[in-house]
Amino acid sequence: MTNDSTPWSPQAQRYFIQALGLAQAAGDRLLGAGILDAMSHQATYTGRFREAASLAQAARTGTAGIATATLTAHFHTMEARALARLGEARACDLALAAAVSAYERRRPEADPAWFQYFDEAELSAEFGHCLRDLNRARDAAEHAGRSVGASPDGRFARSDFFATMVLADSYLAAGDAEQACSTALAALGAGEQIRSGRCVNYLREFREHLVMAEGSAGVREFGEQAVQFRLWRIAARPERSAAVA
Repeated sequence: MTNDSTPWSPQAQRYFIQALGLAQAAGDRLLGAGILDAMSHQATYTGRFREAASLAQAARTGTAGIATATLTAHFHTMEARALARLGEARACDLALAAAVSAYERRRPEADPAWFQYFDEAELSAEFGHCLRDLNRARDAAEHAGRSVGASPDGRFARSDFFATMVLADSYLAAGDAEQACSTALAALGAGEQIRSGRCVNYLREFREHLVMAEGSAGVREFGEQAVQFRLWRIAARPERSAAVA
């Protein structure tokens, strides 16, 4: 069963800082940059967007000339994610273009063992997130759709859940509430065995956006079906009482 810890809790911060210190003590600059990259991702999730952009930039500049192309691409996508949340469209576009340029030079065999997961589907998912946040719904749906289902063996179930909810959000923003609800139901069905605060957060955002179309019969029917799923019920609770159970 997939799990994650409380978002940006003091304990999580301590783990990140300890890991960064150990990487520095070992002289492993790539691992240190990978930790900064993960910290950037977490900062974006918790709404600290400017800090997230700075962490991703630090990861990239601190490994200039030694990072693999795949790592560099990911550093750019983490910066782009933060910039998209800030609404800085041009800067985000530049970061995404740099990510593609780096990714096209990748040699997977050169990547660290701890960074083998980042592939074309993951890159598409990152594009989907950014384009959704920049209100480019149709482009977001195209990219997120390329990522959904790319891991049929379930190894990356949580990432697939995220991409599916980005796809649902994008359909909704494009005015296709029926397709959005159908996609969200698919995510809920796949997410029954996932314990993740992030999954709940994606659902909360979708619930907020769904208000725009709540008068339609399709949305009412979705609500009746969605309540059968554990994650949807958790997302419906007030945030302080919505601990994942």
